[in-house]
Amino acid sequence: MWQGQLLSIHTTPKARAPMVEQSTAELIAGVGIKGDRYAIGTDTGTYSAQPDVREVTLIEVETLEAFARDHDITLDAQEHRRNLTTRDVPLNHLVGRRFRVGDVVLEGGRLNFPCRYIDMITKKTICDLLEHRSGLNCRIITGGIIRPGDAIRLDVDK
Repeated sequence: MWQGQLLSIHTTPKARAPMVEQSTAELIAGVGIKGDRYAIGTDTGTYSAQPDVREVTLIEVETLEAFARDHDITLDAQEHRRNLTTRDVPLNHLVGRRFRVGDVVLEGGRLNFPCRYIDMITKKTICDLLEHRSGLNCRIITGGIIRPGDAIRLDVDK
């Protein structure tokens, strides 16, 4: 059984605004991360017609490390536009599965699709490189407070 780790938390109150690193975050079941654009509502720039699928978004730090190693591209945690950066978590395998970040329970909704917007805001050509590793969109099943350093593991109770 694997166990991963939460490395960083980022939120933004509206689309196109810079992502801001957080030392803690309150995840609210059925809503999103308190203060984040997806929890606030569609008038703040969410693109999804189904915001429950995007209550929280995750990406693997291994993707960012591969960009640096294989393509000489540095993509910082605040640039990738996902809320949670993880290590040692097989995100692509968590679609439809429940897992824990600390005491919070998330359910993998669908894999994230990269879009050209990321190229525009980062001024880096990365959209095509993100195919199949652009992260995971999740629902919050059981809310609570999370912090960098929290363990991430399958929810064996479900």
